Amino acid sequence: MTTEKLHDIKVLTIITEATIESSLLDDFESLGVSGFTIVDARGKGRRGSRMGGWETNSNIRIEIICNTELANSVSTFLKDKYYENYAIVMYLSDSQVFRLDRF
Repeated sequence: MTTEKLHDIKVLTIITEATIESSLLDDFESLGVSGFTIVDARGKGRRGSRMGGWETNSNIRIEIICNTELANSVSTFLKDKYYENYAIVMYLSDSQVFRLDRF
């Protein structure tokens, strides 16, 4: 039995307002992001509660599996473009994938 090799990679997680989702998708394409996952998110933080239910009061969580360079490019761009006017939290995690060619 052969064990498939794991490859080191990063996961950039972005939690932000659902109202900017379509703009973010355009930004990702221009930055060279080849794939991502978006899910609805609810919670509470410094800016209060986000319980969802309608777009102006909902958050999304986006995960991008990529290399360090792309994670840095995306996070820098989003900080410059969105931090001042939108609730946005980003964090970077180490991860491993089996099929590196997919990312």
